[in-house]
Parts: sequence; C-alpha cells; structure tokens
Amino acid sequence: MHDPLIIAGERLGSRLFLGTAGYPNQSALKAAIEASGCDVVTVSIRRISLAGHATDTLSLLSGHRILPNTAGCETARDAVLTAELAREALGTNWIKLEVIGDRETLYPDVVELSGATRQLVEAGFVVLPYCTDDPVVCQRLADCGAAAVMPMGSLIGSGIGIANPGNLELISRRSPVPVVVDAGIGTASDAVIAMELGAAAVLVNTAVAKAADPVAMARAMRHAVEAGRHACRAGRIPRRGHAEPSSPQLGLVGS
Repeated sequence: MHDPLIIAGERLGSRLFLGTAGYPNQSALKAAIEASGCDVVTVSIRRISLAGHATDTLSLLSGHRILPNTAGCETARDAVLTAELAREALGTNWIKLEVIGDRETLYPDVVELSGATRQLVEAGFVVLPYCTDDPVVCQRLADCGAAAVMPMGSLIGSGIGIANPGNLELISRRSPVPVVVDAGIGTASDAVIAMELGAAAVLVNTAVAKAADPVAMARAMRHAVEAGRHACRAGRIPRRGHAEPSSPQLGLVGS
C-alpha cells in the first residue's frame, strides 16, 4: 500500500473498482474479484435483496468494501431512499450515486444528481456520484460535498473507451477530490489511458463480466491500472511533430 488511494479518510490499496453485474455465474465473479486485486466492489440495490435472500452473493464479497449503487433511479427522491435502504441493510454509509435522466443513453440528470448529493452528504453518507465528463459539473458535485467524482469515460456498457480525453485530463487536474473514471471502459488499454490522464482510479464492470475470459480480463485490468498510474507519475515525453534522434550526432564514424 505504498501508493494508497484515500477517499473520505479511508486508505484503499487498489485503484481498480469492480462491478458485480452480468457475470456468467458466481464462480466467475468470485474468481474475477480475486484476480482483479480490487478493494472496492459495487452492487446494485435492485439486484441485492434487502429481505436477506442475497446471502450467497454477499458472502462472495467478504473482505471487500461494498459500494452499493442507486442504478435505475431517475429522481433525487428515489436515489436518496435507495441509499438509505442500502445503509440500513448493508451497514455502510458509502454510496455510488446514480440518477439517470435519459433511458437510451443512461446520461445522468445533473440537476437531480446535485440535489441528491447534497441531501446524502447532509445525512452522513460518503457520496461518489456518477456524472458526465464535464469539469463544471464535477466541480459542482465536489462543492456539494462529494467524497469523489465518477465521470463517465463514455456511454455505460458501450466499450468505446475514453471519448473525451481532454475533459478527463482537465477534471483530474482540477478536482479537489479523487476522480474515478466510470463507464465505457472496454479493455485494458482504456484503463491505462484513464490513469495516464490523471484519474485516481477506474471502475470496470461490463468489460470484465462480458469478456470471453472474465478472470483473465480482470487480471489485465489490474495490471493496466497499475501501469497507467506509474506512467502518470513518471510523466510522458512531449509530443512532437518531427523526429528527434535518441542518440547523439557527435562522434559518428566518418564525421
């Protein structure tokens, strides 16, 4: 844990968050979680029975921080209620806040999202809102008290990758709270790019769950996030529009 991610005072050893939806079976889910090396796993409250019928699923997540999400909510009211149910049932005040404004694109409703963030922060939640890749929106959410912001890489489940790298670089550079890139990651190279742009972490679900080999992809994502983090801290060379020799020209034979 030499380079821990710190959110709301909590130290996390892995900068990869893993979603738990869409795996072919629970064995694949368990193996993927182990291969990913993640500390945080996200679960949808719609899929986790609050009546106590999700024992098998929750047992697979033992030893990891469970981050419930409000997927499917379309209003601040519904999202706040879902978060309160999650806190009661799962014993955590961490919540990945989702308030969807468009069913086709699954774009967040920024107005409802901001309102829900403010309400939940006042109620003692550690709020990680899923939002658009808009620097102004991310700043507003941080101002509302979000412990981290989770801008989209591209459309949820699309596998497009990082659609607006300039936006994510700007968000990562300016944000007063950690930036966790969420949605649209399709393969390991997308995760590397997100981290190289300065993101503090990456959340991946579909890219792993729907891969031909979820376990191998989870392992690849683990290494990708680590590689991207190292590259970001090392600093890339400037891009040039011309060639520049890496070896000195002095002392060439015949010169």
